[in-house]
Amino acid sequence: MGGAHSHTGTGTEHVQTARTPRVVLLTGLALVAVATVVGLVVFWPSGERPSAEFSAPGVTFPQATVVTVHEPCPVIVADPSAPPAEREDFPELCNKLDAELASGETVTVDAPPGVVTSGLEHGDEIKLSAIPTPGGGPTVYSWYSTERDFPLGLMTALFVVVVAFVARWRGVLALVGLGFAGLVVWKFMLPALLDGGSGLGVALTGSAAIMFVVLYLAHGPSVRTSTALAGTLAGVGIISLLTVYAVDAVRLSGLGHDAEFLRTLTPDLDFRGVLTCAIIIAGLGILNDVTITQSSSVWELRAAAPEMSRRQLYASAMRIGRDHIASTIYTIVFVYAGTAIAALMLIALYDRSFTDVVSSDAIAEEIVRTLASAVGLVLAVPATTAIAAATVTGAATARAGSAAERL
Repeated sequence: MGGAHSHTGTGTEHVQTARTPRVVLLTGLALVAVATVVGLVVFWPSGERPSAEFSAPGVTFPQATVVTVHEPCPVIVADPSAPPAEREDFPELCNKLDAELASGETVTVDAPPGVVTSGLEHGDEIKLSAIPTPGGGPTVYSWYSTERDFPLGLMTALFVVVVAFVARWRGVLALVGLGFAGLVVWKFMLPALLDGGSGLGVALTGSAAIMFVVLYLAHGPSVRTSTALAGTLAGVGIISLLTVYAVDAVRLSGLGHDAEFLRTLTPDLDFRGVLTCAIIIAGLGILNDVTITQSSSVWELRAAAPEMSRRQLYASAMRIGRDHIASTIYTIVFVYAGTAIAALMLIALYDRSFTDVVSSDAIAEEIVRTLASAVGLVLAVPATTAIAAATVTGAATARAGSAAERL
């Protein structure tokens, strides 16, 4: 028998693991790690991918300070029976604002309706687009964005401080893992997709790379963490199989949301593959949550009740897992509802049947995304629990170990 050392939980550092299941577990993870490295080599972007200019040559984005925000224009009601609005009745300076450049010049620019109703006021910092006029004429200024660096930086700093204060060193390591995950998505997965890589291959490779680093970094290198990792990878595999099936069976194009605009810049991109990759990535965070909880539950139960058989241990941990599943399912649905509230309100305004609504590409994509993640999440719980229950020692060995510790 061998000992597996854990970093949390009263008494869990004394929980032993069975040699054969431990060797099988770690060997399997080692093979997945090798496959991940191979995937990184195969799908690593060559650099010869589509690119697009963000702005025309010569366009700059100077900072400016808001002087005056004019009133919003009246809304044109989208009702065929309503009389057409008379543009000449609109206030002359509606949907506009005056801004002072660093040179001291004050310019008036058109602004989107949402900007003039967003609470902008005198003294706020913004960015404009400065478009040079051919022939040396006066520069044309237009709205670009609100300067948000300070409030966003403040919220980020608050997040980091709160996580570090409450979770201590473990929280700091989790933040480092989060940064690594962002790096993998930005530096590997997105360029690989733009380079024409398989959406499924890129998603599996990137997900495995993220999970290996994030889990071991945040929770420490232990057999307990390894069982959670194995359960997470099993969940990713389930989500992948379901996603590949659903994207084909539901006949999804992958062109919902911003993909239509993306297609104008990269017409040869495999958008169904991109959608497949997106759905798999969407399930990662939730999987990590439930698998770590289940693995820890088994370890805690074994430390507290060394007389339990593996079957009893599995049953007890699954009772915890079912509660976690119930609450997490709500999380998945509410996260989608919160991010898509405007779209859902628009649907609610129209007199359309439920079947018509769910048949649209945008809604069908989200349904597939939610259901694939949910099924993978639910099945990852018993998978992780079974792996953990098989990995810790049986009741007789655990009782012997507990008695030896008391002596």
